[in-house]
Amino acid sequence: MSYLGIDVGGTKVALRLEHDDLSIAESTFRWPEPGTPPGDPGDAGHDLDVLAHHVKELATGHPERLTGVGVAMPATLDATGTVLAWPGRPAWAGLDLRGALATLFGDDVEVGCADDGDLAALAEAHEAGCPDLLYLGVGTGIGGGIVVNGTPLPGVGRGSCEVGHMVVDRDGPLCDCGRRGCVQAVASGPATLRRAGRRRGGEVTFAGLREAVERRERWAVATLGESCAALAAAVTGVSELLQPALVLIGGGFAAAMPDLVTMVAERTAALERPGHPLPPVRPARLGGLSSLHGAVLLARGLPG
Repeated sequence: MSYLGIDVGGTKVALRLEHDDLSIAESTFRWPEPGTPPGDPGDAGHDLDVLAHHVKELATGHPERLTGVGVAMPATLDATGTVLAWPGRPAWAGLDLRGALATLFGDDVEVGCADDGDLAALAEAHEAGCPDLLYLGVGTGIGGGIVVNGTPLPGVGRGSCEVGHMVVDRDGPLCDCGRRGCVQAVASGPATLRRAGRRRGGEVTFAGLREAVERRERWAVATLGESCAALAAAVTGVSELLQPALVLIGGGFAAAMPDLVTMVAERTAALERPGHPLPPVRPARLGGLSSLHGAVLLARGLPG
């Protein structure tokens, strides 16, 4: 038997195929850019054709029966599995994703789909051996998830844990969701770079900010500190409600930006109330692969 995990992103997709003999096959691909032939890139049907091609290519030479498929998705889905919204690929809105996946893999293969942040949290909890955990993924957006007693909240198929849309600044910048002051609008990679650019009076690249942070330049440390303060506020709010034993921070921006996790940990500790310690804040263990490993765990947990 074999289990396929698919981590779907707005710009790229990662695949991981695990077999009972412990062999593993992995691949990644980028969605075609608009204007790139063939087809109509960004169109959901064309995207699914591209996905099917890469799944078939990965499975070539692996004749084992595909038992389960887990899909990690950043899109908002309704209870029927229809895409309600996905800023990263807006043409997917209205797509019957559950039906499309059933067509792609066949009726004899169990397919599950869940929020990428929830699955990342599940994978990180599994890797850390910690059943009560908050995970934050800091990248192009802010993803995340909560695991309580080894189970993601609110639960697979019951919506997603939108930590990135906790409001941490009521007068803050506009988020792509339409509200102001979501932690994503303050602390994501692009939001941090935009604020750095305003402070410097010109565009600041990720590499430029990282190098300036490493040199401890005041403008760079201040900019990153504001993002970390927003993340610490989100950590504190969740912790007051659920008391997780551990907080892990991952995502591409966090993994590559020096001092980010340390600064969030320091600012979280500073928000403690007397007699109410907040959980330790540490780097995620799976790096940028959290959602992909979570998708495989979802595949393995499906009835086969």
